[in-house]
Amino acid sequence: MLNMTPYSRKHNDVSMYNPFNFFDDMERNFFGSNSIGEFKTDIQDTGKEYVMEADLPGFKKEDIHLDLNDNALTITAQRHSDYEEKDKKGNFIRCERSFGSYQRSFDLDGIQVDKIKAAYENGVLKLTLPKAAPAVESTRRLEIE
Repeated sequence: MLNMTPYSRKHNDVSMYNPFNFFDDMERNFFGSNSIGEFKTDIQDTGKEYVMEADLPGFKKEDIHLDLNDNALTITAQRHSDYEEKDKKGNFIRCERSFGSYQRSFDLDGIQVDKIKAAYENGVLKLTLPKAAPAVESTRRLEIE
């Protein structure tokens, strides 16, 4: 059977040289790869609303927080780890599951904030963001007295 490993492209081309790659590699080597990456979202425009789906697999509903502040929606998810206590007993041979927290913020300009709905099922957070009615600019002519 073939050994399946992730493919990683290294840019050895001189035109693609980035002197800051050294610092990225140094950070990865120092902190390791146990950190949680950014969660992915899809945003769909259905005409009267936006539907946002964020992949948050392995999180409990209680560990996901949605905060509204100054026309910004912040999604925060935190995964706790209890392997350290079990590791002292010698039960784990290898522990690769990540723990930690991450967050993303989204602009809510043009959204009816009081009508946002959220649901979490099967590792996907789904937000329904109704669009605000476009402001109608009223124009009129003033009479000079």
